[in-house]
Amino acid sequence: MNLEVLTVGRVGVDLYPEQSGVPLSGVRTFAKSLGGTATNVAVAAARLGRRSAVLTKVGRDGFGEYVREALRGFGVDPSHVGTEPDLLTPVVFCALDPPADPPLLFYRLPTAPDLRVRPEDVPWDVVREVPLLWVTGTGVSAEPARETQREMLLRRGRRGHTVLDLDYRPMFWPDVETARREIGWMLDHVTVAVGNRAEVEVAVGVADPEEAAGRLLDRGVELALVKKGGDGVLVATREGSWTVPPRPVDVVCGLGAGDAFGGALAHGLLCGWDPVRIARYANAAGALVAGRLACADAMPTLDEIEEFLS
Repeated sequence: MNLEVLTVGRVGVDLYPEQSGVPLSGVRTFAKSLGGTATNVAVAAARLGRRSAVLTKVGRDGFGEYVREALRGFGVDPSHVGTEPDLLTPVVFCALDPPADPPLLFYRLPTAPDLRVRPEDVPWDVVREVPLLWVTGTGVSAEPARETQREMLLRRGRRGHTVLDLDYRPMFWPDVETARREIGWMLDHVTVAVGNRAEVEVAVGVADPEEAAGRLLDRGVELALVKKGGDGVLVATREGSWTVPPRPVDVVCGLGAGDAFGGALAHGLLCGWDPVRIARYANAAGALVAGRLACADAMPTLDEIEEFLS
């Protein structure tokens, strides 16, 4: 398989309540879905016709088998999904209360298999040559994955499309200062950075989208995207900056919208589109997923995005 997209990082099994608007204590039944930021982005890219794979690890358990089967079903190459025999595949519960920003309960202790990715797990030729490499902030939250992901960026040498999803989740970090230092290191080795206001504040110290985008560009990033929620998304390059308005939708579940945005971003970069067109397309993908339940299963197709935009 001649890959176009390799994502690196988190994987898990998401369990979604089948009863909305109640706390987890009141939920009676759950629906299972593939999850994890890097994994969802690979799925979203595959839905848009891209040849994608995810570099991650699972446990030696039934959920690990499910992850590989689900990836194959979505058209994502599972050959770089390793096994960490002494850990369990992570499970994540979400409560759809509130639906726009559901709280998550992560079962990733004592650590997650995807944070045990070591140099011997990495397809180094793919890392160097793949047209688009996608890394995440969560991927440097613990060793040995931190040093492995750093080495991947060093060997790639800021080649082509090297994308950093800031992906800051406070429960994975001891403090903000540590997250800023480790995520900040990666900014000097990527060509694209994407995150929301809270994530850019962690990365560069300011939440104001214009100022944050400027600081990202000052670090050598060629394209910065700052998601502003209901105010749209700011797109910035050295030639200028633009705010692309949001696509209104009745929110069913806000989870996965950012990953759909990421998959569409990857697709647009590989198509060679201009930044504003990429952001409009990615906004549409994110809005479609926000109007659906689940993450990976909800990722839109090319036809669905085109119809939505028209």
